[in-house]
Amino acid sequence: MTTLSNAGYPPGTVITGKWRKSRYIVERMLGKGANGRVYLVQQPGSSERYALKMGYDALDLQSEINVLRTLREKMPDAFLVEADDHQDSSGEVPFYVMRYIEGSQLQRFVRVRGKEWLGLIGLKLLEKLIVLHRSGYIFGDLKPENVIVSAYGQVELIDYGGVSAAGRSVKQFTEWYDRGYWNAGSRTGDESYDLFSFAVMCIQLLDEEALKSASAQLPQVRSVADLQAVLRKSPQLRPYACWLSQALAGEFADSREALNLWKSTVYAPSRRSGGYEKAPRWLKNSFIMSLIVLGCALYLFLRP
Repeated sequence: MTTLSNAGYPPGTVITGKWRKSRYIVERMLGKGANGRVYLVQQPGSSERYALKMGYDALDLQSEINVLRTLREKMPDAFLVEADDHQDSSGEVPFYVMRYIEGSQLQRFVRVRGKEWLGLIGLKLLEKLIVLHRSGYIFGDLKPENVIVSAYGQVELIDYGGVSAAGRSVKQFTEWYDRGYWNAGSRTGDESYDLFSFAVMCIQLLDEEALKSASAQLPQVRSVADLQAVLRKSPQLRPYACWLSQALAGEFADSREALNLWKSTVYAPSRRSGGYEKAPRWLKNSFIMSLIVLGCALYLFLRP
């Protein structure tokens, strides 16, 4: 087994599995990170697209595949399609194939569609984390770049290279979203580590300038109190401040408790100027989609 070469694969390259014999044609590279490259691919004669990842290190990639195999048994919309090896000029290179998620990175989605979508996105993301946590894993490197959002607010976590078993040291992290960076706790992987990262992501999405100011403190004096101060001062963060404060302080018993409070935060009516705040756009869209699905079901049921 060899590691991935630095050259990469140009469009048109055919990647063939040694064991399963599946063939994938490279359309373009989607991105590259610390532990591998991801390509947009298609199988010959099929219009369906997939994301194919080749890792720089075979052992690291196999660890990632093991996590995805475990999750495939627990999730109805399994992310992993298959795993195999490919023979190229450098030797045998491992790869795995994932469902390709049509969508935008989280930060771009919120910038284009509006910050009011954070309620739904947060809900879907916490549901993903619960499945991961109940399987005994911590995502670790949770950041906007590793979250893809579809047009209707469906969420998918990508880049499982930073996933580690609960109780072990976090394998990969990015400073802003790391609990240790804020002197708020250890880098031992637990559910509260992911929830802390989630909270910092929310602060960034809603008031990035305030987060930048808080992070400008000297490393030895930087603390979670700086983030709590941002929550108290920022009008944009006020609707989520209670939830975010608990996540930053590590006060949730687990991610299920965090999800329940998020739901009550998102769906609770908020009073403004003596009336009720307008329903966010994502909630209206979800309601409309539900009506369409219900109408189709009734039509099929009543059709002679």
